Amino acid sequence: MSEHTIYIDMNPSAEVMERVLRVTRHRGFAVAQMQMQCLGGNSEMAVTVVSERPIEQLTRQLDKLYDVNHCRLAPAVAASAAAMA
Repeated sequence: MSEHTIYIDMNPSAEVMERVLRVTRHRGFAVAQMQMQCLGGNSEMAVTVVSERPIEQLTRQLDKLYDVNHCRLAPAVAASAAAMA
């Protein structure tokens, strides 16, 4: 199973967090860790997910959600560390 961290910049509302979690679950990903903070007029959520499915499928779907401004994938630290060894 692969673990990925996604950073989501979004408008601050309770509904958008529910949408993000629903899409994550429906796409076959399990949430391992989640953090959210409000930064002025925006909120940022960091979600670590676990699955064998392609992460690009989830990031594309999250980018399409209403109130999500931007979704980006954190660099894969474990994969790059293994490649260096």
